[in-house]
Amino acid sequence: MTVILVRHGRSTANTSGVLAGRSEGVQLDEKGAEQAAGLVERLAGVTDLAAIVRSPLLRCAQTVAPLVDAVHVDEIVDDRLAEVDYGEWTGKTIKELVSEPLWRTVQQHPSAAVFPGGEGLAAVQTRAVAAIREYDRKFSAAAGEGRDAVWIACSHGDVIKSVVADAMGCHLDSFQRVVVDPASITVIRYGETRPYVHTVNNTGHRLTVPRPPPAKEAQATAGTDDAVVGGSTGTEPQP
Repeated sequence: MTVILVRHGRSTANTSGVLAGRSEGVQLDEKGAEQAAGLVERLAGVTDLAAIVRSPLLRCAQTVAPLVDAVHVDEIVDDRLAEVDYGEWTGKTIKELVSEPLWRTVQQHPSAAVFPGGEGLAAVQTRAVAAIREYDRKFSAAAGEGRDAVWIACSHGDVIKSVVADAMGCHLDSFQRVVVDPASITVIRYGETRPYVHTVNNTGHRLTVPRPPPAKEAQATAGTDDAVVGGSTGTEPQP
């Protein structure tokens, strides 16, 4: 199964320099609304879409709304894809927060960062990865043996970065090296033995989604989902 991770479009908080977190009423700005509408064209080549799963926050609902209208698949809301609970940091400006002692920990040792009155980044990764892998198994089982399907998860920057770090087999302390811009697309295929990260932070035009290697190519390796020694031979993407 392949998951397309979509970060919500640009919000009013993104341009104000405020850490919105789970604040009520944070919505897409004019640019963000354009980005949301643009997702329909960017993902027009994706077929066999199983579902759209999203964070409960308004900016994610607004981001996927045009896509839901266009593709007519189930829209599932899951709290595990919600923004980080930044606790007492919520609503403060980034300018204020850079002087906090915890800021350096968030940047250099995020696995140890627990926001005052909120949650820790390690806990965020645990809940987010659990949700992604759970839905991936569910949609894979529904698709049936030998069939591949694609689904979309719309969430937030730090949440998506933590999922990418897990898929890469990286420690959470490396997740600040990952860039996930508003309305960006990240593609991960979960194979039998490991995840494969195909795209990170795509902000371009129409997206192609990878397919698992054909049976003949898979048989040429030690296992059905082994990496090709010497590098991929270039399997055909989904049209």
